Amino acid sequence: MHRYMNMHPYMNFYYTYPPHYVYPNMYHPFYSRYMREQMNQMPFHNHPHQDPNNLQPLNDYGKKPFTINIEEAAEANRTYRTAIWTGEYLQVTLMSIGVGDDIGLELHPDTDQFLRIEEGEGLVQMGPSKDDLNFKRYVSEDSAIMVPAGMWHNLRNMGDRPLKLYSIYAPPEHPPGTVHKTKEEAIAAEENAHY
Repeated sequence: MHRYMNMHPYMNFYYTYPPHYVYPNMYHPFYSRYMREQMNQMPFHNHPHQDPNNLQPLNDYGKKPFTINIEEAAEANRTYRTAIWTGEYLQVTLMSIGVGDDIGLELHPDTDQFLRIEEGEGLVQMGPSKDDLNFKRYVSEDSAIMVPAGMWHNLRNMGDRPLKLYSIYAPPEHPPGTVHKTKEEAIAAEENAHY
């Protein structure tokens, strides 16, 4: 019997046998996320991640190399809109739409948009004009939505909990560092931007 077999029973799962027994088996279920983070010498998010119990929003890390667990960040987000990365040609925002609320019918003339639902259920509508929203689809967790530039569109929360998603604009749609805690705040900011 190999000399390492006399260790604690779980250690047989943590480690593989020679010549690799000195390397932890990071994919084994007993191997903790904390230890994986230590192995990588960096956390899963290279910024102070938003704690669900601490509603401080993320910063905009645009134009710098950046990685994030986008699913966890979107689900933890409690602001209507927070820009987390604004580059020269692309912008990523997190969104949370309240129960029974919607984004509001809007149009981006020169911007393509990608949205991905991470939590909740909704109805997306699109069309060539405000009065002709001929594209209607129900969406839920893991749904992706592509909105062509120049297309009127809206997304309504049809579930019983906030609709959590992230949105990618190409090119950027909002000023770098945008944080709108509520939809009303977002509407006011857009109205002020037109004056």
